[in-house]
Amino acid sequence: MGKILIVEDDDDIRELIAFNLEMSGYDVFKCGNGEEAIKQAIQSSPDLILLDVMLPTIDGFEVCRQLKQKPEIQNTPIIMLTARTDDEDIIQGLETGADDYITKPFRPKILMARVKAALRRQSTEVMSENTTLNLHGITIDHDRHEVILKGENIHLSRTEFSILEYLAQNPGFVYSRNQIIDRVKGNGYAVTERSVDVQILGIRKKLGDSGKYIETVRGIGYRMVSP
Repeated sequence: MGKILIVEDDDDIRELIAFNLEMSGYDVFKCGNGEEAIKQAIQSSPDLILLDVMLPTIDGFEVCRQLKQKPEIQNTPIIMLTARTDDEDIIQGLETGADDYITKPFRPKILMARVKAALRRQSTEVMSENTTLNLHGITIDHDRHEVILKGENIHLSRTEFSILEYLAQNPGFVYSRNQIIDRVKGNGYAVTERSVDVQILGIRKKLGDSGKYIETVRGIGYRMVSP
């Protein structure tokens, strides 16, 4: 089924998550603090990481940021678990590179559905045939999960990459925030529209001057400028 690393300092929650995952056939690794999370992630090479935000030693945001900078683990999906429900906290998690978030308390069925969806997206990306897009001097290589600009590799999070690729596949077409969410995360996915704005802002910033080719269409959404 796959290997999953659970990073959670609450023993009861950690064991509850582990029980449900093991019953579904997943191999489970567990730890309770941020420093150990980074070590275990590198050593065990999990297929997915469930990461609590409030952790001893290093919080989940910093753990996520550090893991996304390590080549051997940067493409591993990370689902953040948080008791914080404010948009700003959720957006912060997405900005550090998290692929998904679940707010506490959560229902085990919802958690399992999110885990399966994340692993399914990962599997689809790995199995996809090589597709390379070139426009405005930006090269988007789906198979390698790379964005090259002026000869340099631009590091994007998984979600940022998916959004950029989606817009680039049909330049000139305008997509609403909900359409972007549905394409990148799946139909009916519960996420604030503002999180899309944050992801677009991050993409533009990383692309520098070329970020201008992602246009905001007021009242509708976003589009990639036609070549």
